[in-house]
Amino acid sequence: MHKVLMLPRDTDTRALRKALWAQRIGHRFTEENDAQVLWLADPRQQEDLMQLIERWKRGESLTLNAEQRSGPRGWRQGILAEAPLAAGLILVCLAVFGLMAILGDLVIAAMTITPLGVVGNQLSVGTLGDTLSSGQIWRLVSPAFLHFGWTHLIFNMLWLWYFGRQIEALQGAWRLLGVVIISALISNLAQYATGTVLFGGMSGVDYALLGYVWLMAWRAPKSGFFVPQMLVVFMLGWMVFTMTDFAEPIGFGNVANEAHLGGLISGLIMGWLASSRARRIS
Repeated sequence: MHKVLMLPRDTDTRALRKALWAQRIGHRFTEENDAQVLWLADPRQQEDLMQLIERWKRGESLTLNAEQRSGPRGWRQGILAEAPLAAGLILVCLAVFGLMAILGDLVIAAMTITPLGVVGNQLSVGTLGDTLSSGQIWRLVSPAFLHFGWTHLIFNMLWLWYFGRQIEALQGAWRLLGVVIISALISNLAQYATGTVLFGGMSGVDYALLGYVWLMAWRAPKSGFFVPQMLVVFMLGWMVFTMTDFAEPIGFGNVANEAHLGGLISGLIMGWLASSRARRIS
């Protein structure tokens, strides 16, 4: 990382940070004494960065239509322009959640890892082998888009946006898509291996994104990735806590722990491989 700029600690840098992500300029803000320090990941982006800083200092608009607060175009130039795939994944989860409220079990039965049905007043569960042989391959991934409550949905979307947009902004949409699909596949299969069929949520993917971003930030600091260490401690601590007997009495007993663990391991493996490659070419 290359030190570029020092600012007073109380300086509001939110607009600058947003513009840097939108322009896909790898960076990091740190604090030193009473100052904020801006670091640049790739020196080849120095000129673009300095032009953006000068416009920010003059109070000019940093992105097209950034000042537009209404209308679909202004919204697209904000969130969607910053990380369109991450935003799209969130929209899909919201759409599925809305359809679940309207159509109920029909949506759930169509997206669980194996088909569900009712035969003679009893729940019928298909096998994974029959599911794949019938061409329903999407079921290996689709449970990640199911959420069974607002709290479940909101927290998963927050982590998906926080980690996902970093990967998309710094390494592109294809890399994020690959991490999401692979981790959804592994986390879903890990949960299915416990004998559970009715499960869902993006949390396994979120833990994979955490593992990926964490290793990229730690092993390839010039890549521009960043995750607060306390956030890593909190998320890992939460995963361990939900695996204990203390979680059930306070309402957190029904958690897809194997999906979390499978997602984290897959993210760590992908993060290790990606960071190793970044170290070789840096």
